[in-house]
Amino acid sequence: MFNLERWEEIFETISKNKLRTFLTGLSVLSGIFILVILLGVSQGMQNGISTQFQGDAANIIYVWTGVTSVEYKGMNPGREIQLRNKDYDQIVRAHENELEYKSSIYSTWGQMITYKKEAGSYRLEGIYPDYQFLENQSMIKGRHINVLDVDHSTKSVVIGKKVYDDLFKEEEALGKYVKVSGVNFKVVGVFSDPGGEREESRVFVPITTAQKVFGGGNKVNSLSFSLPMEDDFDKATAASVQFSENLKDKLKKAHDVAPEDESAISVNNSLENAKRFYELMSMIKMFFWFVGIATILAGVIGVSNIMLIIVKERTKEIGIRKALGAQPLSIVTMILHESIFVTAIAGFLGLFLGLLLLEFIGPMVETEFITNPSVDFNIAITTVVILIVAGAFAGFFPAWRAARIKPIIALRDE
Repeated sequence: MFNLERWEEIFETISKNKLRTFLTGLSVLSGIFILVILLGVSQGMQNGISTQFQGDAANIIYVWTGVTSVEYKGMNPGREIQLRNKDYDQIVRAHENELEYKSSIYSTWGQMITYKKEAGSYRLEGIYPDYQFLENQSMIKGRHINVLDVDHSTKSVVIGKKVYDDLFKEEEALGKYVKVSGVNFKVVGVFSDPGGEREESRVFVPITTAQKVFGGGNKVNSLSFSLPMEDDFDKATAASVQFSENLKDKLKKAHDVAPEDESAISVNNSLENAKRFYELMSMIKMFFWFVGIATILAGVIGVSNIMLIIVKERTKEIGIRKALGAQPLSIVTMILHESIFVTAIAGFLGLFLGLLLLEFIGPMVETEFITNPSVDFNIAITTVVILIVAGAFAGFFPAWRAARIKPIIALRDE
């Protein structure tokens, strides 16, 4: 039941100790504010990392080569390992039933591409049709490289949106011809990539065409594969890691590379990387929760200390109340009301300020690994409820101490 006299008493006590109440509430407010901001930053980091992994297929495996670092079978270290068409063909034949998408890539950097009076230097990649899905690309206009392009080594080119904007401006590109290092290629499509301008500053041609026109022979620079996703993330990761290890072992044997040599053949597994990132994120989130809760706990302890001081100051008053017949429960309720009131007001104000800051600042935060920091409202409300319960506990012990004061001893207090 609402007791007006009780609330008037609480406000009177607070008004007599404005500075003390303000500082106590400030410690609680800052605790919940810091926790909300930390949770927002951790969510922003998770958003940023998720965005990074959206750039490619979910379960993609990249293979590239370097130079040997270990002597093996009488061959000195420092040998450059070169992947070739047969490496790709053998892997595809051996794992045909396991693979979802697949492509070898022959890359050339700094290709001068011109259209009329416009020109630019871009990265050109010879690919198979599956590469569109490995890179998670979307077609804005036209189509991507297809099987007929590869089989017939057509001079077809698919350009990124950045290349289109640079060369064609707003002019229609489909069916037009661009010169790639002096060779005419017909534009058959324009793509967009979740990775943004850096990824859209590329052009793609059939791998067979790239190898013939740009002197690649049977060389490839890298291999890309993806496996079908499993329902269970850990199971999918285990299968992906197993495939990666088998792939590395086969390529090392094919190119006479020592088993312990880690620099000659490299395999990057996106699922394994994702698992590491999410494990790291879990640890960071746990740390943020620990810091935030520790800060709130400090505020709650401050509330408890203040309530002890209040009980000490009001010892004689409490003694008079008990002498006039006040029950211990009414004494406990009186102290608890003030403790919960201060904690709740400060907690909700800290929550409001934290959410307000994230609401206005969050959408403007767009870094490589932090995107739109925010907090789930249910989690935020839950933290405040927990804070209020903690405030009740903080006030309970001083209240219980007050309820146990004997009237005769309280009346002697100075």
